[in-house]
Parts: sequence; C-alpha cells; structure tokens
Amino acid sequence: MPRVKRGTKRRAKRKKILDRASGYFLTKSKLYRSAKEAVERGLKFAYAGRKQRKRQYRSLWIVRIGAAAKLNGMSYNQFIHGLKKAGVELDRKILADLAVKDAAAFANLATQAKAAIGA
Repeated sequence: MPRVKRGTKRRAKRKKILDRASGYFLTKSKLYRSAKEAVERGLKFAYAGRKQRKRQYRSLWIVRIGAAAKLNGMSYNQFIHGLKKAGVELDRKILADLAVKDAAAFANLATQAKAAIGA
C-alpha cells in the first residue's frame, strides 16, 4: 500500500478553521490552536442561539397577542382558551401577525373566542 502524505488535507483543514476565525481578536484569528478553540466555542454558542431564537420569537408573539386581546377586552389566557373551544386552529405566529397588521380580523377572532367561552 502506498504511503499517504497528509500535506494537502491538513492544510485544507487548518485553512477552513482559520477562515472561520477571521475577524477574531489577536491570536484567535492567527494561530491554529487558539483559532480552533475559539471557532468550536463560537459554533457551540451559535447552536444554542438557534434554539433561543425560537423561544424569543414565541414570547414576542405571545406579548403581541396579549396586547391585542386586551384591546378587545380579554386576557391572553381567555383569548387562547376561547379560540381552542371555538375550534380555530391558528398558531401564535399567525395570530401575532394578524394582531399587528389586521386589527379587524383579530377583533373578529376575539368575538368568536368570547362567544365560545360564553363571556
């Protein structure tokens, strides 16, 4: 079996890490070992951040729905409960979009929710 020299593979692997670390402070963008640690740490934060973004958007939608529900004389809790009882299956993203962009449609949903819970 022929001898394998790893020059090109090693160089490509290190170049990829250093390219990802470009813009990092001092040795973290210049030296391979420091850059590798910094890039791995950054990727870990990026992974966690993608999960946190989903949570943050959901909480933003809930705040927007709650504010619009208050304008229609209901709490967020009553509004969601009424929609579930009325059989309206819209997710929070769509409800928040309606609350911001189409107040009349949201008011219509609020009246449906009120009727469903009998308030």
